[in-house]
Amino acid sequence: MVVLLDLEQGPLYKRGYMDDSKRTFASRDGGDFPTIGLGTWKIPDEVLPTLIPEAVAMGYRHFDCACDYGNEVSVGKGLSAALSGGQVSRDDLWITSKLWNTYHHPQHVRAACERSLSDLGVDELDLYLIHFPVTLAYVPFEERYPPGWLFDPDAEKPAMKHVDIPYADTYGAMEELVDDGLVKRIGVCNLGTAMLRDVRSSARIQPSVNQVEMHPYLSQERLLRYCREDDIQVTAFSPFGASSYVPLSMAEPNESLFDDELMKGIAEAHNRTIGQVALRWAVQRGTVAIPKTQTTGHLKENIEIYDFELSEDEMGVVNGLNRNRRFNDPAEFGEAAFNTFYPIFD
Repeated sequence: MVVLLDLEQGPLYKRGYMDDSKRTFASRDGGDFPTIGLGTWKIPDEVLPTLIPEAVAMGYRHFDCACDYGNEVSVGKGLSAALSGGQVSRDDLWITSKLWNTYHHPQHVRAACERSLSDLGVDELDLYLIHFPVTLAYVPFEERYPPGWLFDPDAEKPAMKHVDIPYADTYGAMEELVDDGLVKRIGVCNLGTAMLRDVRSSARIQPSVNQVEMHPYLSQERLLRYCREDDIQVTAFSPFGASSYVPLSMAEPNESLFDDELMKGIAEAHNRTIGQVALRWAVQRGTVAIPKTQTTGHLKENIEIYDFELSEDEMGVVNGLNRNRRFNDPAEFGEAAFNTFYPIFD
């Protein structure tokens, strides 16, 4: 049994957070949530139909998707190939998708979910999340799908168009998806403790998951502790930090975790890569990690983290790398890319 460190309260395994033999965490409803998944953001359409079956053959069971990624049809082709090949059954997989910002009005939530179900080729999602606490004007499917961030890309100065929709109303419509059997679980993304408390105060079905940016340079220990104590599983997106954001000019090359000397030292001590150390740290502290890759070599590398363990001192070293450095922040990329200042973390 691997000891999962809780810096505040001791080993997590004593409270049932990880079944290391199955490489899963127990969700609040008793489901098995795979601790490593494949994130599909920015993976090209032409790659996914073969990448997904390769991932399944290597042991991946968790696939993190979203309307906004624009590739759910291709993910669906890959899932279909894996299922038809007999590698796995649908019950073996955990498929997540997300409600986009333009579909927050309750009357649009079900249609948005059904579109993702259709594109992915499944009858039910294991988890459906509200992608951002960002409410944008509705864009019909037939006009543009996925709709993206801009209301009118052809405008003289294209921008995001905010509309006022209470988050509780959107979440209430998400609860109805569970009632109707479209999704097994619902959750949120990019929420801090104050908004989580607000959601929980009125929720009929409590959020199972909060998916947030989390990596050694943004460890978010207080948020993680809060979620742990309220039985909300945390999914860490961008677990390698800057690597996905440098090509988008949202991070500087010198911010790369893969150049960090302390991470290099830990990796060398275990004869592992820095990426494997980052993922081992993520899982060992009780979070689900969803690294993105489109190469077979990195697929294999990212899932081979269950046969070594970081010591308490090594966990402390990685925790100490925190810089509170957030790369995915609408207050910054909204203004730079979409002419709209839209802070959500302040």
